[in-house]
Amino acid sequence: MLLNSYKKNVIECGTDEAGRGCLAGPVTAASVILSPKFQSELLNDSKIVKSGNRKILKKIIEEEAISFGVAHIFNEEVDKINILNASILGMHKAITQLKVTPEHILVDGNRFKPYLDIPHLCVIKGDGKYLNIAAASILAKTYRDEFMDLIHEEFPMYNWKQNKGYPTKEHRAAIKKYGVSKYHRLSFKLLPDQLKLDL
Repeated sequence: MLLNSYKKNVIECGTDEAGRGCLAGPVTAASVILSPKFQSELLNDSKIVKSGNRKILKKIIEEEAISFGVAHIFNEEVDKINILNASILGMHKAITQLKVTPEHILVDGNRFKPYLDIPHLCVIKGDGKYLNIAAASILAKTYRDEFMDLIHEEFPMYNWKQNKGYPTKEHRAAIKKYGVSKYHRLSFKLLPDQLKLDL
């Protein structure tokens, strides 16, 4: 069973991102403040929660969270500042959207930059340990998936509806065949060396 939060008796937000390893689309971050009474058997790291359940959880989190924020950092920005900085920027932007200022920030992973002067703690695999980070991981994943479904309509040949921009064989084959789109991250290794692209 996941713990509700790390610090008791303070307003704590959990924050996480989705899409770091993708070749296309934004990196999407979310931040969530849950009520200390919030519990859920279903809620866990978005990577192990089935797609249908993620959608159910998204609705529950949005209705029951004290506050939440979601931010996309698009591929041009990722190329400019690198994926780590883009992920942290996304988390900062998601925290900025919270209607309540947190007194403590619980971060999934091992890297973060201080936000204002609010204390934070990085937790490796935190989305499988704390409900507030798991909730952020669900929102980041579902909002990003919705965006990828949307841009799939514009460029169906990459099949983003299915692969969400991750480096699948099919996605790489489509890049080889059709070249890159305006949503691809040009700073990423889009193809293995033996399949070099003429950019």
